[in-house]
Formats: sequence, structure tokens, C-alpha cells
Amino acid sequence: MLRIAVPNKGSLSEAASAMLREAGYRQRREGRELILDDPANNAQFVFLRPRDIALYVGSGTLDVGVTGRDLLLDSRAPAVEVLPLGFARSTFRFASRPGTATGVADLQGRRIATSYSGLVGKHLAEHGVSADVVHLDGAVETAVALGIADVIADVVETGSTLRAAGLEVFGEPVMTSEAVLVRPAGAEPSAAVDVLVRRLQGVLVAREYVIVDYDCPRSLVERACAVTPGLESPTVSPLADPDWVAVRAMVRAGSTNQVMDELYDLGARAILVTSIHACRL
Repeated sequence: MLRIAVPNKGSLSEAASAMLREAGYRQRREGRELILDDPANNAQFVFLRPRDIALYVGSGTLDVGVTGRDLLLDSRAPAVEVLPLGFARSTFRFASRPGTATGVADLQGRRIATSYSGLVGKHLAEHGVSADVVHLDGAVETAVALGIADVIADVVETGSTLRAAGLEVFGEPVMTSEAVLVRPAGAEPSAAVDVLVRRLQGVLVAREYVIVDYDCPRSLVERACAVTPGLESPTVSPLADPDWVAVRAMVRAGSTNQVMDELYDLGARAILVTSIHACRL
């Protein structure tokens, strides 16, 4: 049985369960279950704190898990990233009162409050900077105002919380993060894990692409196919009218309307767009 760790709460939880559900796996309907069996897929889901998932997976207690890249690196657990999942994107930044610092070199001898002491300590060491890293659980935005630290290091999405606390980010981001699938470092190949990865990749592609169908004059098919090249190539099928063909291709969802406009101007008609529920490439 494949044992999969899933975040039990926070910004990662709902999106992770939604993606697994789209991939065909059973997910809990209420937030109380800690362990959920999915016999149809020979899988078991264990709902844990996002920060603990890399530790459980790295120890081999669980086969794979969904967590944040920042949490994976901060944990220093023997687990590795298998697949980026495209949600919960953020950056990890230093922040302080305006004018305090401009880059990591200015942190020498400063007090830095963070919930990610492993990640911050590694970054400082890489830059040859010695600082006092103050580990705090939970929100760190008030640490400067309360005199606990001179600088904070934290995950930043919009920056509104920092601005409300009178802080501003400085320097280059320490890292960019998003939700990732992780597994133990050096784990043996697993058919069940391979299936999970293929399913999740299928969800990612299905979210990024749509199917475009349209009728096109046969004389213009090469130009139309240049607009919709698809992945390998578009599907071109004959119609009852020998002067026309039907074309089907995958198109990036973000460019759908632009593609439809180009096809219409070219002479294509009956242009239809269909969302993709799942796929395998």
C-alpha cells in the first residue's frame, strides 16, 4: 500500500487534497480524519502538519508527501523533491524597518527572527555571515517591534502583513517556494509512486491546457496548424465537404482567446474550446 502524507491544515491543505482528488484518489470530506484508506487505489493518506511531512517521509515512515519546498529545505530531512505542484507559490525574504539593511552582508551580527532557522542558518553560512538566529514558532512580524530581533526572515506572498507591521523586504529572495511532492532520498523505484507522479502531472497539464476544435478550409490548414501546433501535432480529419477539414489541438489556456481570434481571422469557423479533466502525455 502506498502511504501518502497530506497537509492537514493551512494554505497547502485544501489545494493538495483538490489536486489528489482530480488525480482520482479518495480524499476526506471533513477535516477530522487523520488517516484515510483508499482501497481502490491501494493507497493510504495520512494528514499531518505541513512542517512535519518531510521528516516522516525522509525517515521512510511514509512513502511520499506533499509539503512546501521551503519546509522541505528547512527540515534538512533526508527527503528529495520529486515534482513541483504549481500552487502555494511564495518567496522567502528578509525584512526589516526601512533603512536597516540592503542585503545579506548587512546582517552580520544582527538578530534575525524566523520560523525557518535551518533555512536561514544555511543561507547565512553560504554567504559567510554570522548572525544570531532567533527561532520563533508562528508569526514573526512583531519580533522587531517587540525588540526581540532587528530583522525577520519569512515566507512572503503579497507583503501586506509586513507593511502593516512597518517592515519592508530587502535584498534578493532567499528562495522561491511552492508545493512539492517529496519522497525519501535514495528510495528504491516504485511503480505505485510512478503512477501517482503520472496522475499529478496529468492534472497539471489539464489545468494548463484546453482542447480547441475548429473547421478549416483545406487550403488554409497549414497556416491554421501553425497557430495551433499542439504537442506533437494537431489532429486533422476530413469533413463531408471535401474543401474543409476538422482540426483538434491542445492549446495553453492562457492564450485561448488570442488563438480563437487568429483562427477566425484566418478563416476557421465553428471554433470550440473544451476543458481537459485529466490526461497522460
